[in-house]
Amino acid sequence: MKFIKDHEFIRGSCPMTKEEVRILSVIRLELEDNYRVLDIGAGTGSISIQMAKVCSKGEVIAIEKDDEAIGIIKQNKEKFKAGNVNIIKADAIEIEPIIIGEFDAIFVGGSGGNIGDIIEKYGDKLKKGKNIVLNFITINNVYKAMETLKELNYDVECVQVQVSKTKGQSYMLIANNPIFIVSGRKQ
Repeated sequence: MKFIKDHEFIRGSCPMTKEEVRILSVIRLELEDNYRVLDIGAGTGSISIQMAKVCSKGEVIAIEKDDEAIGIIKQNKEKFKAGNVNIIKADAIEIEPIIIGEFDAIFVGGSGGNIGDIIEKYGDKLKKGKNIVLNFITINNVYKAMETLKELNYDVECVQVQVSKTKGQSYMLIANNPIFIVSGRKQ
């Protein structure tokens, strides 16, 4: 499986899950080529596009409410020839009742402050034994997500990832924000 580098994505000013976090998050989803997967709060679509490459015989639904981000996702979809990505411009909670069928994996990159509701409502659409993976920068959202998953009887794990990269001739390290990767396996 080829992982896409950060510099290959069209980004604009939209948030993007960085390469190292994207790789770890996608691995934790335990994807197969025919999976139907969901990306909530898709941002630039970096996770959606990467999942589409792994699930080449499956389907990826990317939900995003920001106009600029929708445009960037469309550009990345075209650039990477990810025809199996379906983009929905909407608030995840508002659109949830019309998202039908079950999913083999769910990724949550953005929640708009509704993390508990997203986990509960979309968790009903996740097949048993399958994974939901969520990324956070705030401890408050990590706690809310882990408590909600625990209450819903998921097997829960959290990993905190800190990535620093060299810059310039002196190889000074520049740090990205630490990211929490929360994984839940539905029982």
